[in-house]
Amino acid sequence: MNDPLRFSQSLHDYMQSWPEDDTAMMFAAFLREAPTAFDRSHRQGHFTGSCWLVSADGERCLLTHHRKLGCWLQLGGHADGDVDLARVALREAQEESGLEDLRVEPEIFDLDRHWIPARGDEPGHWHYDVRHVVHADGSEVFTVSEESLALAWRPVRELLDAADTDESLRRMARKWLLRVQ
Repeated sequence: MNDPLRFSQSLHDYMQSWPEDDTAMMFAAFLREAPTAFDRSHRQGHFTGSCWLVSADGERCLLTHHRKLGCWLQLGGHADGDVDLARVALREAQEESGLEDLRVEPEIFDLDRHWIPARGDEPGHWHYDVRHVVHADGSEVFTVSEESLALAWRPVRELLDAADTDESLRRMARKWLLRVQ
């Protein structure tokens, strides 16, 4: 996916798979209004790429205790101009976990728009987060990067009821369990 038209098609495909989720329409409108939104210099908000990083058996996902936000989340980050958000998700998974034998699914798995509070010189802004499934096909021994306080493999089923689970993680856990059941 090297151009905005392909990304737009991916959003359309996601809408077909998840017709009850109107987030894709909001993302498509944002893409039409702000073609520079793959770069973090677009101050009102920008696209980011994240991953639902699952173990080889599909039973666990790798989460980060995010250093800046102070909560458990999926791995991911800024697109920095790259329109291929599956590639961004894979890159961020590798950088933030140190895992090497990873494989990304090209289809969009989940969409989430969330507010990032102001920090230092950076004003508050929206992240239009596009999530892709990334599979850990090899070693699951991770390395904690400077962006994380900790990493942990968490059983997907436990995320459904855990008090510390972010609602978007809970949604991805439900989607994942629909796929593997």
